[in-house]
Amino acid sequence: MKKELELYFHIPFCVRKCLYCDFLSGVADDETKHKYMGALLAETAGSAFQYGDYRVVTIFIGGGTPSIVSEDDIEELLTTVKEKYVLAEDVEVTIEVNPGTVNLAKLSHYFQCGINRLSIGLQSAHNDELASIGRIHTWEQFQGTYRDARKAGFTNVNVDIMNSLPGQDLAKYQKTLEKVLALEPTPEHISAYSLILEEGTLLYDHYEKGLLELPDEETDRKMYQETGRILSQKGYDRYEISNYARKGRQCRHNCGYWRRSSYAGFGIGAASLVNNVRFKNSTDLKRYIAHPLQCREEIQVLSQREQMEEFMFLGLRMTEGVSCEEFEQLFGCTMEEVYGQVIHKNICDGLLKETGKGRIFLTDKGVDLSNYVMAQFLN
Repeated sequence: MKKELELYFHIPFCVRKCLYCDFLSGVADDETKHKYMGALLAETAGSAFQYGDYRVVTIFIGGGTPSIVSEDDIEELLTTVKEKYVLAEDVEVTIEVNPGTVNLAKLSHYFQCGINRLSIGLQSAHNDELASIGRIHTWEQFQGTYRDARKAGFTNVNVDIMNSLPGQDLAKYQKTLEKVLALEPTPEHISAYSLILEEGTLLYDHYEKGLLELPDEETDRKMYQETGRILSQKGYDRYEISNYARKGRQCRHNCGYWRRSSYAGFGIGAASLVNNVRFKNSTDLKRYIAHPLQCREEIQVLSQREQMEEFMFLGLRMTEGVSCEEFEQLFGCTMEEVYGQVIHKNICDGLLKETGKGRIFLTDKGVDLSNYVMAQFLN
């Protein structure tokens, strides 16, 4: 039986760089986009022989803004995957889109060529907040995109939102949640993230110069808690620190990351994990376009200790936590032998909890201090 594999495709182009974004993305002309998509096809086809023992269970097209390139380019990419790789019958195929870059015709094209999950970047339902972080769309444009997605046939839609935006208070954030939950039909999945100021971004520079007023840490935590409370009342389960889904609608692709499934990344800067080897592609756009099959770098063969660390700090992101039995099966020793002292300390501190079924997971308090908890599992 073939092993499972996830595929990720990075399309690094956008209409305009958002003020908070530190992703590998940017503005490009049509010629550059065309050359890049050609290189992406070449890498995808030319790498297929490495994955002959695998069956693809999820595909994720991310960015940047993947919907900025033509629907024909996306179809050609998926056609190449179907021709060169073995796909599971129920393969999950996601594409990220931004309002202002798609219409009903493009979304219908996506659906017809096999994309069955859509992730729409909203971030806020308030136009002043959208402008403050450099988004290119309005709430009204998002509504149009959402309606078009449903008309096109999509029955699995994620909406991204953010909290702790400049000038945002708790009531205004709650209003964004209420507006998203008033959509018909409601989204199957909601990702809710706190704004993080990354060095090198325009928002970071504004904050350093005292030009930006952000909610304080206490307000940020209240926003997080309100997200969980409101979404739980509406039938969503939090299955990961920042992700909420209706039953059976978790993002299978992202779950694979947290469970350390094998995945292959294509495009500039794309990361991969295959057979406990991590590697990534060059972030040099010109180099990638010229030699898409010769840009692999940062190859790291993970030691058993590193595998254990990843098992713990990635697995603890999920509400189901980590399995003591699975740990022993994978590594030939018990979780107690390796991390007993750390686990017991955090249980005593009220940050971790153990079920009778041998699973360790973060408590609500532990989620608030998740970075502190997870750092303790690293050497």
